[in-house]
Amino acid sequence: MLPTAPLLAYAALAGSVLLFLNLSGLVGVHALERRLAQRMLAPDPTEALRRRITELAESRAGVLAAVDAERRRIERDLHDGLQQRLVALSMLAGRARRGRPELLAQIHEQAQQAVGELREVAWRVYPSGLDSLGLADALAGVAERAGVPVKVVCELPARPPTAVETVSYFVVSEAVTNAAKHARATAVTVEVHDHDTMVVVRVQDDGVGGADPAGGGLSGLARRVAALDGRFTVTSPVGGPTTITAELPCA
Repeated sequence: MLPTAPLLAYAALAGSVLLFLNLSGLVGVHALERRLAQRMLAPDPTEALRRRITELAESRAGVLAAVDAERRRIERDLHDGLQQRLVALSMLAGRARRGRPELLAQIHEQAQQAVGELREVAWRVYPSGLDSLGLADALAGVAERAGVPVKVVCELPARPPTAVETVSYFVVSEAVTNAAKHARATAVTVEVHDHDTMVVVRVQDDGVGGADPAGGGLSGLARRVAALDGRFTVTSPVGGPTTITAELPCA
């Protein structure tokens, strides 16, 4: 048979139909295999739901424990620090009223220190400037109050949700405090940036390392992050450096 135009058109049409059927079969087989794999190999929906409920219950218990621990620490700070300073201030004022005007300078100094301690305790409860200033300025305040040089790089295209900002702030604040008090660090770097739908907070110091993730402060941070379905990691080999990373979902 000569390759006439009708014959070629018929062959092309038949080939197109066969190609369509072939591709449809491949797609159908792939979909069938995927559904069978999910049905046979995936965890049971009831079991997955039970695991999720268990995770949420553990997260909730962890958050409650972290809140209780923070309350106890604030109470200790108020009782052992600020309260005693105010008592001493009251005694100095009484002595000054009894004819010791030279104590007025000491009273003024004690009052300034009490105000500073009260401000620190208030910022640990909740950083009031976070709502009005935003995360970048609040972290700049942490750097200013730190006892070591802190470099802050906060690059976020938009403000994240309030809960994410709050947890990010407390992660940085606690990590910087630990670096200054326990790690004997001389420099701390804070980086905050977005990655897909996550806010990534990374704090690194050049201290002695050996930080225990199960310690009170770090375990409290881990529970805070877990409450938002985030990921929290601590890398702290002996000799340093210590790197604390929190990944918080924004979606």
